[in-house]
Amino acid sequence: MKLKIVFKLRYLWMFFRHRGRLAALAIAAVVIAVGVPLWWKTTETYRAWLPVAQINELAQLQLQLSVEVEVVFSKGTLTAEHQKKIPPSNTRQEEHVVDETTRLRYRYETRYRTATIMEEDALNQSTAAEADISLHMLSESPSGSVVIYVVPESSTVLPEGVSVYVGQRRTALLRAGGQMRVAVALKEVLASLETWIKQVLQVMSFSHGDITAALSDRVRPGDRSREGLADSMRAFKSSPGYEITFSLLNPDPTSHLLHWDVEAAISSYIQPLLSKMAPVANFSIDSQILYYAVLGVNPRYDPTLNAYTLNADSLSHVINPVEARLGSSAASSNPVLNFLLYVPDSRHSPLHITDHRRHTVPSNAFSSPRWGGIMVYNVNASGTELPVDVHIDMRRVMGVFLPQLRLMLGVQSAAPPPGFLIGPCGNAGLADWELDRLMWTRSVENVATATTTITSLAQLLDQIGNIVINDNIAEQVSSAVASLQLAVGQLEVGNLGLAMQYSKEAILQSERAFFDPSLLHLLYFPDDQKFAIYIPLFLPMCVPILLSLLKMASEVRQRPGQGQAKKD
Repeated sequence: MKLKIVFKLRYLWMFFRHRGRLAALAIAAVVIAVGVPLWWKTTETYRAWLPVAQINELAQLQLQLSVEVEVVFSKGTLTAEHQKKIPPSNTRQEEHVVDETTRLRYRYETRYRTATIMEEDALNQSTAAEADISLHMLSESPSGSVVIYVVPESSTVLPEGVSVYVGQRRTALLRAGGQMRVAVALKEVLASLETWIKQVLQVMSFSHGDITAALSDRVRPGDRSREGLADSMRAFKSSPGYEITFSLLNPDPTSHLLHWDVEAAISSYIQPLLSKMAPVANFSIDSQILYYAVLGVNPRYDPTLNAYTLNADSLSHVINPVEARLGSSAASSNPVLNFLLYVPDSRHSPLHITDHRRHTVPSNAFSSPRWGGIMVYNVNASGTELPVDVHIDMRRVMGVFLPQLRLMLGVQSAAPPPGFLIGPCGNAGLADWELDRLMWTRSVENVATATTTITSLAQLLDQIGNIVINDNIAEQVSSAVASLQLAVGQLEVGNLGLAMQYSKEAILQSERAFFDPSLLHLLYFPDDQKFAIYIPLFLPMCVPILLSLLKMASEVRQRPGQGQAKKD
């Protein structure tokens, strides 16, 4: 009876011991097969798919800029034999290796034809400006293209001593030189003409220096000339939008009551320019009057001029005290262009700005790179009762601010080559070819900037795995990449308008993706914080399971020894 009880107890002990092993194994299996994958899946960082391969292709920037050139020969520039042999078109390419990741290729497709009867009538006008207007009324050239009319050497449409006239539109008048007389072979005529065409394109389209300056984010400054670097630093960087602020500074309202019709002046002088530049960027304009706003520098009295002066060395100290009161950049992320009109008080009037040679500046104004311009407006208030009513001549003021605005927005006004005459830019303050020249550089700059932004973002996300990539970030990156590809493609075929539009979309999408606040969600969540959170949670549960598994493993190792001892 006692033996049966012992056997039953031993059997129950073996049963519960076996069941405990099975339970430990089952718990371990559930934890490993279900718990760990579920925890891994629910705690992993969500990272949407990005077009990394396409981004890497864009990092190797290879741009091709295509320009359509039409050369029109008027009567008397070619013989009948030359007219029969002249080729319909000619293609010329240039390739430049900027650095190990940037390559530029320029393609110029020149088409030749003779002038029509109406074009001949237009070229018979008395002046080149009238001929330019008449030719524009006949046909309008697409954006980015150049039309060159070759006139006889004896033509009176060009002034004496002028070989090339560049008008308001995309048209140039070229005087046939001595090498293009009828006795010269056609090949030599075209070779001589090609030299002039290159110079015309350097003025009306773009130059390699302009495109290299637009790649400032990718090209080292040491590879460029000193003048080109200064010009690029003077103008604002390309941006989808700009804020323009006109401020009237009245340091002593008790001396002067200032009246300025700034709204009418902006409508007459500034708005036509900005409307024409609408394909480049969006603009918003505001104005303000600041009372008791003084300059941060005390002017010095010059007995030789019988006036107060501000020299060029002290101009840099003028901006900071005034800028603190402007407050124009607080509510916008776009660059702000400031134009200040300062009317000195009676104690420091008249006030003149002098250059480094101590000579007075005719405009009595100066500009600060990538900031704006300041003009000093003197008032003759001697012998009158205070305060003096002052009606500001806005035509004179805008005559100073308009060239400064053009310079700040990147419109270059370099001296033309010898023999060139640049016509007036018209009421808009900007010629069509000047707009094209700006659009070429801005398109390339936008493509380079967006490419650098997207590439940097892809490298950052690849190096830091804790950053969450939401679906909206992936959509913005994909949209930026697609816009970049379209912009590069439109530059390759010479469609400047669409290239500018797609490049603006690319830079907008790339900056939105790069500065999205969701990218910093898990950026500052290092591994030591993960261990501090998960160890108190998993350690109490894992210790019993691990001890049970270790005990079972030790018992399995002891079984062969116990069996051998029983046999002995």
